[in-house]
Amino acid sequence: MPDIYTKVTEAPPQTLMGLMAALELRAADPQQRAMLQTYLTDAALPQGARVLEVGCGTGAVTRVLATWPGVGETIGVDPSPVFLARARELAGGLTTISFEEADGRSLPFASSTFDAVVFHTTLCHVPDPEVTLHEAVRVLRLGGCLVVFEGDYTTATVATKAGDPLNTCAEAFREHFVHDPWLVRRLPALVRAAGVDLERVRSYGYVEAPNAGFMLSSWVDLGADALVAAGRIGADMASALKAEARRRVASGEYFGHIAYLSLVARKPN
Repeated sequence: MPDIYTKVTEAPPQTLMGLMAALELRAADPQQRAMLQTYLTDAALPQGARVLEVGCGTGAVTRVLATWPGVGETIGVDPSPVFLARARELAGGLTTISFEEADGRSLPFASSTFDAVVFHTTLCHVPDPEVTLHEAVRVLRLGGCLVVFEGDYTTATVATKAGDPLNTCAEAFREHFVHDPWLVRRLPALVRAAGVDLERVRSYGYVEAPNAGFMLSSWVDLGADALVAAGRIGADMASALKAEARRRVASGEYFGHIAYLSLVARKPN
């Protein structure tokens, strides 16, 4: 079963609700917010910057960008009208933010019109990341900043020992909700090939232990549901896996981990 994000406009309402909840839960996580603040600081956005976020989802990162010091205007684009409706609702009251329905592989903007383009855990869901990166560079002004934050989904785990059955949920999430779990390891080369100069690459380790965060509702719950939808387990087994994850949380045994990478590059003058 392919990454559901590649056909997000066709996803059933229940799945979209789960995805939207997971996106907002992840964005509220203190570790996630710290990583976001770190790479935005690295980007050194200019005063009055016009910033584009591609694949904005519910707009959690777009809202941060809109209130970042010095940013003058922020636009978020996403192919899902359902995501965008929620993004507009959550951004109510912010006057420097707007959202448009668009595919990152064909952006509806003139060349050289943005000071920064941001991808926050977006490119791993895109079948043609090279095309998407070239589009981002096209709409950047000379000296503009390309910013990418991405998960290394090959490291994603909720296992606490070899053969841990709970990790089948994380594996299913990776299979059904990520198009290319290896993408992050090719990003520096892909970005350079798009015509920008690398300035900063950082790595991060994200851990949930012993308390649960977004991994519980996304990796475990959505992963278990994907296994049922694929006919690989029954509903009773899915319920048992979800219950085991919550037992571990209650007993202090829960553990989840993924590595992330941020990359800041600049379009040559």
